[in-house]
Amino acid sequence: MTAKIIDGKAAAAEVRADVAAGVEARVKAGKSRPGLATVLVGENPASQVYVHMKQKACAEVGIESFGHVLPETATQEEVEDLVRKLNEDPQVNGILVQLPLPKGMDEEKVLNAISIEKDVDGFHPLNIGRLAQKGRTPQFVPCTPDGVMYLLKKNLPTLEGVEAVVLGRSNIVGMPVALLLVEANATVTICHSRTKNLPEVVRKADVLVAAVGRAEMVKGDWIKPGAVVIDVGTNRVDDATKKRGYRLVGDVAFDEAKEVAGAITPVPGGVGPMTIAMLLRNTLRSAEMAG
Repeated sequence: MTAKIIDGKAAAAEVRADVAAGVEARVKAGKSRPGLATVLVGENPASQVYVHMKQKACAEVGIESFGHVLPETATQEEVEDLVRKLNEDPQVNGILVQLPLPKGMDEEKVLNAISIEKDVDGFHPLNIGRLAQKGRTPQFVPCTPDGVMYLLKKNLPTLEGVEAVVLGRSNIVGMPVALLLVEANATVTICHSRTKNLPEVVRKADVLVAAVGRAEMVKGDWIKPGAVVIDVGTNRVDDATKKRGYRLVGDVAFDEAKEVAGAITPVPGGVGPMTIAMLLRNTLRSAEMAG
């Protein structure tokens, strides 16, 4: 039996539609339009593309976007000063500092300078700390893990008691996803490239979240029959048949895994579209909390 393909584009479109309706209702009620500030330091081409995508997405749902570009030569103090000014700006409900920052800059200090009330990326240590504590609620959840949970809840009746395996332990995806699964009462195993008998550990999963950053590492025979597989990986693989010379693949060998899994996200078109959708939702939420 071939797995159900989980359509991240369709799910993201639902979230965006909800955000657009929320923004419209807010403006009709005479409240301020939500605003997202992006901070781009330097001229990294990939970062420029990501920032443009986020600004375009804001425009599509009625959120104001404020783009701030600093040169590669900007100092640590200049970047932190800009963040502090945005913290004080009532038009700005969310602040997104595009990573990576230029070499030599302390990313953690910059992220720590963002007000917790405007941390729509969810990476402030206080937000992550609250996520890790039972009974505490973070102001915001990191966008990609939030998108993963949205897809899981949409495709499973419950996560309670489910055997979940998270492959990868990054601060951006692996650890926050594991904490969110624990909060949902799943039984969670975190594993990684150094885990002993890794295929056996992965094979126990009713739910597998693959976020290790290795192209097609998870083979079809690693998957428990009927499991739900969320593939967060986005890896370039050389492909001379493609115009651009490469194709994108996930951390899971999709063609093999789809013959075993019950449901699986494709790459691209799975988790990717959810990240910006959740960023927009967090920005609206921040505006609502501000009044």
